[in-house]
Amino acid sequence: MSELLSSYGKPALLGIVEGLTEFLPVSSTGHLILFGEALTYEGAAGDTFDIFIQLGAILAVVFLYPERFLHLFTGVFSREERENSGFAGRAGLLKLALACLPAFVLGFLFHSAIKQLLFVPLPVALALFVGGIVLIWIERRHPVVKIKTLEEITYRQSFLIGCFQTLALWPGLSRSGSTIVGGMLLGLERTVAAEFSFLVAVPVMVAATSYDLYKSYSSLGAGAFDELLIGFIVSFVVALIAIRTFIGFLKRFSLALFGWYRIALALLVVILLALG
Repeated sequence: MSELLSSYGKPALLGIVEGLTEFLPVSSTGHLILFGEALTYEGAAGDTFDIFIQLGAILAVVFLYPERFLHLFTGVFSREERENSGFAGRAGLLKLALACLPAFVLGFLFHSAIKQLLFVPLPVALALFVGGIVLIWIERRHPVVKIKTLEEITYRQSFLIGCFQTLALWPGLSRSGSTIVGGMLLGLERTVAAEFSFLVAVPVMVAATSYDLYKSYSSLGAGAFDELLIGFIVSFVVALIAIRTFIGFLKRFSLALFGWYRIALALLVVILLALG
């Protein structure tokens, strides 16, 4: 029993961390790096595990928003959807593509350098601190709300939000945080920016996971896939709960609370690194 907990307890714990943090503006990748360091977890080819279990959380979006994704594809064959510029059919797919394009390009070009230089605690702490300040700032700025539904998002806004998303290539800045802040600066209502962030995450993380597994497949050990599967399932289940909770939170509270949390965590990491 103790061996079982030792082998699968850590992947399960990291799956919980991923599921809780993927859609919050606190950086799931940053948390996985920090928790993995604290747990001295080096299973499943290290960073590949961190990337793969994010896919479990991302697929929770498809489970919770099935109609939204169904309309994206069925609308391609609908004349009515082809002729509108909302968020279905070709228009919706094009907006998603524009939002994903910057991250695809920069991620492909700098994938190796990013993992080598930034997937360590100190850069993560710096990104957490800076991101925390930005979240507090954006809520105090009170951007003017012009977009109150996903259907109102324009092609230009989709691409610009995608540019903001590239900031999250630095672990600790947060993909959801970057896209939500970018969306709010562009006039999106806070919950609309969050929902758009959820949808954009699906193609981005599917591509990132597939590419990462392709690059490191040969380095995965015999027991690695069991650990990947456990982390994947746990992150999926926890993310289902976290998404609903987060949307409800945003309807009542601001993002500033997450900003203060990020700053506190960043300072704690720096202190522990200095003492260690």
